[in-house]
Amino acid sequence: MALRPSRSQSRADQLAKRDAAQQEVFFREVDEALRQDEMVGLFRRYGIPLAIVLVAGLLALAGYLYWHHSREQARGAVGEQFTVALDKVDAGDLAAADKELAAVVEKGGDGSAAAARLLRGGIALQQDRPAEAAKLFAAVAADSDAPKPFRDLATVREIAVRFDELPPQQVVDRLKPLAVPGSPWFGSAGELVGIAYMKQGRNDLAGPLFAAIAKDKEVLESIRRRTRQLAGLLGVDAIDDVARVAAGDAPAAAAAPTP
Repeated sequence: MALRPSRSQSRADQLAKRDAAQQEVFFREVDEALRQDEMVGLFRRYGIPLAIVLVAGLLALAGYLYWHHSREQARGAVGEQFTVALDKVDAGDLAAADKELAAVVEKGGDGSAAAARLLRGGIALQQDRPAEAAKLFAAVAADSDAPKPFRDLATVREIAVRFDELPPQQVVDRLKPLAVPGSPWFGSAGELVGIAYMKQGRNDLAGPLFAAIAKDKEVLESIRRRTRQLAGLLGVDAIDDVARVAAGDAPAAAAAPTP
C-alpha cells in the first residue's frame, strides 16, 4: 500500500516535466518567429538604404584600388622616363634630355617634378640660356610642395645665376638662412652672402664669414680655397693648418695678396 503514492507522485513529476518541455519548445518557436518578423521588418524598413551603402562602399573600394594601381603604373613610367633623360644627359644629347624632363615635370609627383626642373635649369645653363635657367630654379624655390633640400638648392642656384642683377641686400636676405655652419649649403650660400657684404662695403661681416667657410672641413675644397683668399684680402686669418696649406695650396696662398 505504501508504493502507490510513490508511483502516483512519480507519474505527476513526469507529466510536469513533459509539460515544461513542451512549453519551452513552444516559447522557443514563438521567440524565433518574433525574431524573424523583426528581421523582415528591419529589412523592409532599412534594407534598401543598407544595400545602397554597401554598394557605394564596394564601388569606393574598387575606385581606390584602381586609382592606386594607376598611380603606381604612372610612377613606374615617370621613373623610366627620368632614367632615359639622365642617359641622354650622359650621352650629351641635352635637347632630347630636356624634352624627356619636361614630360617628367608634367606627369611626375612633387619630388620628381622638382628634380626634373633642377636638371632642366642645369641644361639651360649649359646651353647659355641663363634667364630660362633662373626661371626654372625660381619655380622650384617657390614650390611649397617640393622637398626642402630641392627648394634650398634651387634658391642657391637661382641667386648664383642672377647675382649680378640682384641688390646685395636681397642676396643676403634670401641666402643668410642657408649660410650657417652645419648647413649643407654653407659653402656655396655663404660665399655669395660674403661677396654681397663686400658689395655693401661691410667687410667686417664678410671677412669672418669667409674665414669660417675656409675652416669648415665639410665645405668643398675649391670653395674653401677661394674663401681663404678672400678672408686674407680682408685681413682675416683663415688658415688652420699652415703646413697643409703650404704643401697643398701653395699656388692659391701665393695668389692671395697681402692686405
